[in-house]
Amino acid sequence: MEREEKIIATNRKARHLYFIQSTVEVGIVLTGTEVKSLREGKANLADSYAVVKDGELWLHNFHISPFKHGGTHNHEPMRVRKLLAHKKEIRKLSVKLKEKGFTLVPLRVYFSGRHVKVELGLARGKKMFDKRESVKRRDTERELQRYIKRS
Repeated sequence: MEREEKIIATNRKARHLYFIQSTVEVGIVLTGTEVKSLREGKANLADSYAVVKDGELWLHNFHISPFKHGGTHNHEPMRVRKLLAHKKEIRKLSVKLKEKGFTLVPLRVYFSGRHVKVELGLARGKKMFDKRESVKRRDTERELQRYIKRS
């Protein structure tokens, strides 16, 4: 039985700024009002990143807007959130993150069934010339598709 995925937020800048080496799906610890805000699509992944601290994964700078009917029980929008993964996966990521230039970047947040999941990408930063090369390649592919469409 396959679970239905409903994408909440994507980090569109991530693939432009980083080379994504591999991806991993992890869970996230949320409060009730955070889940309700996510169901409304009120999330922003821009500038967010994950770190391994004391053998646990933590997500920083992930903004979830306060729930409009939350009242006094609302959550802090930019709080650090714990990510859920197997110890073996966390150890592998920790070893990779110790190498120079690697970082953990959230690529998307989505509902998998009734659970909220985060897709993390193990990424290495692009240099300026790499970004220009990516833009150039994308433009040539776009021109080629236009040419094929006209023919």
